[in-house]
Amino acid sequence: MTDAFADPLALLSDRLAQLTAEGAARVVAVHGRDGRARSGLLWADGLVVTAEEALERDDELAVTLPNGRVIPAGLAGRDPGTDVALLRAETGSVAPLVPAPPAALAPGHLLLALGRGEHGPTAAYGIAAVVAGPWRSMRGGRLDRRIELGFRLDPVAEGGAVLDHAGRLVGMAVPGPRRRALTIPAETIARAVEQLRTRGRVARGYLGLAMQPVQLGERRGLIVVGVDPRSPAGEAGVLIGDVLAAWDGDPLGSVREMLARLDPDSVGRQVTLELVRAGQPHRLQVRIGERAAA
Repeated sequence: MTDAFADPLALLSDRLAQLTAEGAARVVAVHGRDGRARSGLLWADGLVVTAEEALERDDELAVTLPNGRVIPAGLAGRDPGTDVALLRAETGSVAPLVPAPPAALAPGHLLLALGRGEHGPTAAYGIAAVVAGPWRSMRGGRLDRRIELGFRLDPVAEGGAVLDHAGRLVGMAVPGPRRRALTIPAETIARAVEQLRTRGRVARGYLGLAMQPVQLGERRGLIVVGVDPRSPAGEAGVLIGDVLAAWDGDPLGSVREMLARLDPDSVGRQVTLELVRAGQPHRLQVRIGERAAA
């Protein structure tokens, strides 16, 4: 029988300890030759997810499992846009964390960030400070939700798990602005993992242009300062000196806006580029290609 007079703080403390113990069974430590410690998630049998930005080198990787065993790991692929890196390792059978329903999270909900360091699991908790709609990272990746945590992240916990009150996976913890933490949503990770697992990278759109912002009267555009003649834009007839004004009718004001449009979903699409050439409006149809692997 539940003690009606139990200390609520003690109950919360015990619940957090329970969630930490259960979640830590799916959180690993990731080691590389650079010597920097970071965390990772046991995503599926033989697959570990970690933060791409923390993975400074691709070689001599190893993973410390929750039972303390250290095993070698290899890079399956990395996606800077979503900050997801996928490792392959002989993890044995893995029962992955259950994803939290996106609609179940709102600002103010309690969240728990888990990592694994030299001395075992690490834990921090606080509230979801911001829960908003889709957004673009600085490197052009599309993230399904913006989730900001109302607490700072221990550097060793980068790449670790963010859980809700029920122990379900909200996403992966990464550093954010003003030293607060962000969460890469679980649904974004799943999408990136599928491409990294099968192709080794996440496809990105490619036009073959070098551009700079320029003022067009009362609005801005992008002046073309370089064209790969064998690229989709080059073959469509884009010339150096053209000013790109709109993409399918939507204005283009910055290079970042253009890069954001060249996401995985853009590959193979035909778009209309509105440009100004020698002072005259012009339109070109361009089929977006796929950026070659670096």
